[in-house]
Amino acid sequence: MTNHLAELSELGVSVWLDDLSRERLEGGGAQSLASLLAEDHVVGVTTNPSIFASALSEGNRYDADLAALAADGADVSTAITALTTSDVRNACDRFLDVYERTGGVDGRVSIEVDPYVAHDTEATIAQARELWKLVDRPNLLVKIPATNEGLPAITEAIAEGISVNVTLIFSLDRYRAVARAYTDGLERAQLAGVDLSTIHSVASFFVSRIDAAVDAKLDALDDDDARALRGEVAVANARLAYEAFEEIFGTERWQALAAAGARPQRLLWASTGVKDPAYPDTRYVDELVTSGVVNTMPEATLRAVADHANLRGDTVRGRYAEAREVLDGLERLGISYAEIMDALETEGVKKFQQSWDQLSERVETGLQAPGRQ
Repeated sequence: MTNHLAELSELGVSVWLDDLSRERLEGGGAQSLASLLAEDHVVGVTTNPSIFASALSEGNRYDADLAALAADGADVSTAITALTTSDVRNACDRFLDVYERTGGVDGRVSIEVDPYVAHDTEATIAQARELWKLVDRPNLLVKIPATNEGLPAITEAIAEGISVNVTLIFSLDRYRAVARAYTDGLERAQLAGVDLSTIHSVASFFVSRIDAAVDAKLDALDDDDARALRGEVAVANARLAYEAFEEIFGTERWQALAAAGARPQRLLWASTGVKDPAYPDTRYVDELVTSGVVNTMPEATLRAVADHANLRGDTVRGRYAEAREVLDGLERLGISYAEIMDALETEGVKKFQQSWDQLSERVETGLQAPGRQ
């Protein structure tokens, strides 16, 4: 049976897994990182607070570490940092061969700053520095949200040589601002004498959450034109982001940086698990194939793609006019693109904060287990 993940990789899409746990790191079987690397062409990992909260609730692989942290008198924040950086460091080591083989492009593992500092530039910068130092691996990406306050933090982190995964990008304007923040950081790094070839970044452009939000508004209109746009906006938005990528990383300004060793900030398709069962479960992979991008998938999507993806070559380039018509159609129906994207960013930060709260509660429970006080 054909594993379509191999075909996807050959088309230039880097396959990353949107999940990490101690079970994947230490266990065996098809779900282990070792198997995913060897059999399923997975070349990177992304994490977020909800992923770690889920990992802490599975089995007892964290019990020994929690007991040791409790014995040392660690508070919840210290324990979270210790547990998450340990897992990410070990995952970085598992992907080191991929990192070296691809010249640092893949083999990347992400860890996110505390979402409660998403609107605090200085606190975000401080956490990015701390995580970079604690994990201490060249293939780490520190995740910084693309809030207004996150943009200068991205520039500062890049200027200091910290590789960054910019998360929670929804709108085209915000994506362009993220790319500017990256470029500004590289120019500062160059002036400081940092080797630009050592700095990497991805821009995590969210997909399925957009359709979930837009479709609800389209359904409320009960109109043929609205029904025709159902499930089309997220893909159109992502395709136009790639058009912007081609424009931004084709300028003379960028060419000067590239000549000095700079790497383009790749687009990463995030939130690619289908939320509406009416859509094919591989939709946000099949429709966003082009070379030089990343698609990070939850395991269910990864397995679906391996089994029955409908890959048809490049499905992004050359479809920009069609994509613009979709977004224009949305505005003609009186649905504000800008309002939806702003709401999704606000909601995204809140969701990560809620997941952080769950993670904190689970760590606190683990620290207070009988015999650990």
